[in-house]
Amino acid sequence: MDFTGQHHVVTGASTGIGKAAVARLVQGGARVTAIARRADLLQALCDELGDRAKWAAADVGDQAQLTRALDASVHQNGPIDGLFLNAGTGGTFAPLEAYSDENFDALMAVNMKAPFWAVRHVLPAMKARGRGSIVITGSLSSERGMAMNVAYVMSKHAVLGLARAAALEAAPHGVRVNCLLPGFIATPLLDGIPGDQLDNLAANVPQHRLGSSEETAEVAAFLLSDAASHVTGQAWAVDGGVLGTLSVR
Repeated sequence: MDFTGQHHVVTGASTGIGKAAVARLVQGGARVTAIARRADLLQALCDELGDRAKWAAADVGDQAQLTRALDASVHQNGPIDGLFLNAGTGGTFAPLEAYSDENFDALMAVNMKAPFWAVRHVLPAMKARGRGSIVITGSLSSERGMAMNVAYVMSKHAVLGLARAAALEAAPHGVRVNCLLPGFIATPLLDGIPGDQLDNLAANVPQHRLGSSEETAEVAAFLLSDAASHVTGQAWAVDGGVLGTLSVR
C-alpha cells in the first residue's frame, strides 16, 4: 500500500484507531491531516510523526467546525485523496424509554450527521478529479442490535447505509466508499470497563482476544489504498470472527 503523493484526512485522530491510522498512512508515504477535538494530543501526534502529519482541531458534531477543518486540510496538504471518518462516541447507556432527547441528539450529531456532512462536503471534489476513497467507521452494531444504547445502534446502522448509498453514486466517477466495522478493539472507549468484563468480551470472540487499534487501522489503510481498487459499497468487519460465525457451546 503506497500512499506517496496522496493526502488523507482522518477524524477522531487523537486516540485509538484514528491515531493508529494516521501513523500507518504516514508510514505509507501519505500526507495526513489529523482532525479531533484535542489540539494538544494532535500536536503531540504530529510532532512524533514528522512533517507529513498536520492537524486541525474540531468538534465534528459541529458542522461549521468540521467544514472549517476539512477546508483547512486542503489548504495545508492539497486535494483530499482519502477520507477516513472515524470519529465517534459511545453515548449513554439507558433503556430505550429512558434515553433523553439531549443525549440522542448529541450522539447523532457526532456519529451520524458528521459523516454525512463530511461526505457531502468532500465528495464533489473527488468526483471532479475522478478518484478518491472514503471509509466510514461503523461497528458490530451496524449489523446487529444491542440493548441499552438505542442511539448508538441507530447511528451505526445509518453510516453503513450512507456508505452503500454514496458508493453507488460515486462509483461512476472513480470514487469508492466503504464501511469499517470494528469489533471488540482495545481502545480508550473500553477503558472504563472492568477487567473481568473485558475478559468476557474477549471470550465471545472466536480468536479469544480483543483486537488492536493497529490491526484495525491496517484494514482501514487497505480500504483507502489503491490496492482495494475494486472494493466499494462494502462492510468490512475487523472483529476476530464475531459477525461471521456462530459458536455453539
